Amino acid sequence: MSEDGDGTSHVEAVTPEMHGPARDPGQSFVVGVDRDAVLRRREVVRTVERRGAWVTATLGVIGIAAAVYALVAFRGSGMWPFALLLIVAMLPLVFSTLLVYRVQSDRQQWYDANELPPVAMRISVKGLELACDGAAYPVVLPWPTVRGFTQHKLLGQYMLDIALERGVGATTAGVRGLDQPSVRSVVKPNPLLRPTGMFLIKALDQPVHVIDEALRHFSNGAAGVQRR
Repeated sequence: MSEDGDGTSHVEAVTPEMHGPARDPGQSFVVGVDRDAVLRRREVVRTVERRGAWVTATLGVIGIAAAVYALVAFRGSGMWPFALLLIVAMLPLVFSTLLVYRVQSDRQQWYDANELPPVAMRISVKGLELACDGAAYPVVLPWPTVRGFTQHKLLGQYMLDIALERGVGATTAGVRGLDQPSVRSVVKPNPLLRPTGMFLIKALDQPVHVIDEALRHFSNGAAGVQRR
């Protein structure tokens, strides 16, 4: 496997029909997943999210403690409005920690109740179908709503993240599945937490350049993989 996550497969691994000019609506290119690699990645994501949550919670508690100290130590100095504003500003940091644990709890319940899907994504003329970790059903994205994927390095590992067109959301026509909590935590992560990535490249059974070719073929050149 090369440094950017590409495997030893060649472009010829793509199904023959992808090389012709015609694009059969019934055909699709399937990218599978390595179960063990995904399970290891889930544990990494869980740890990163919790660490980020505790960092934000610690900052919130420190801010609230400082505000309470100012109220007590400087009683009568007229600082109480600023102290109250600081407390109000710090509360969202504490609440964000609770939100992370709630999302993780919901995600773990889904993991326990459902087997890991063998397919990461399906690429067809209609668009992208993605099996996101912890999602109860696949994410469906028609081609006009998606620009493809971005490849970047995160926590020492190469990841693929979905790149949506500007303004695309869960209510966009043809889009399905973006409103699931586990999907929102990946597609639009909490700005207070570090993003965790959607697909671990080394867990996919197709190299990045083949996925890029499939995206460009089925989207008629509108989507692809961008490296950062």
